[in-house]
Amino acid sequence: MFPFSDASVHHTAFPYVNSALIGVSVVVFLYEMYLGGFGTLTGKGQLDLDIFFFKWGFIAQELTSGTQFLHRGNAFIQYDIETPVHTVFTFFTSMFIHGGFMHIAGNMMFLWVFGDNIEDKFGHVRYLIFYLVTGIAATLVQWAINTDSQVPLIGASGAISGVLGAYLVIYPHNKIKALIVLYIITVLEMRAMWLLGAWFAWQLFQGTISLGMADSVGVAFFAHIGGFAAGIVLAVAYKLSNHESLLPIDTRSSQRWDR
Repeated sequence: MFPFSDASVHHTAFPYVNSALIGVSVVVFLYEMYLGGFGTLTGKGQLDLDIFFFKWGFIAQELTSGTQFLHRGNAFIQYDIETPVHTVFTFFTSMFIHGGFMHIAGNMMFLWVFGDNIEDKFGHVRYLIFYLVTGIAATLVQWAINTDSQVPLIGASGAISGVLGAYLVIYPHNKIKALIVLYIITVLEMRAMWLLGAWFAWQLFQGTISLGMADSVGVAFFAHIGGFAAGIVLAVAYKLSNHESLLPIDTRSSQRWDR
């Protein structure tokens, strides 16, 4: 599922933070291509890219043991993979690293469609804090599922899942257009509450069947679940603190399409 458009919500300011988050992720990915060559596009870059992932991605066992990985290799060749900063900082660095073109393209498309509205609602600074906090929450949930994992956790999807959770709370009736690629390719249009609800149900299903084999799945489903839940909680807290109703009015009749 690739959302590409949502019905317009009146904005009071340009989404500087959301645009910057996308820009930084793209720049980091270009650096990954510099390290790993064109194989990076399919997630099969060169050795330097793997070292980059181990240095700057989040590794659960490092947090659990309190000890960083220093070397990787075999009895004959050892490569330095020590992170130049404390492991805690990889909560943040890992959010801007992606494992291939489809990985970053999918994440940035979700962020582009949903993030601007949440930034406009929260304000620039609060949106940045929200994004980072939900990203950390997502990482912690994935860590709790497999505390001994030695596989680097990378990608913005945990934080973006938080954005989706907030969107569900704040704009449940807003219409979304998404490209669906399954047995056929089609464009689907539905309200956010149904689209995001179906997306979350799929994450729960996939996460449940992946229990006990998280390292072999390749997708951090519980990071998605944790980020989404954190986004809902923070959005509800925001609305309550501003004395806003938790049941938004359906304004579909006044919507128009963006992007």
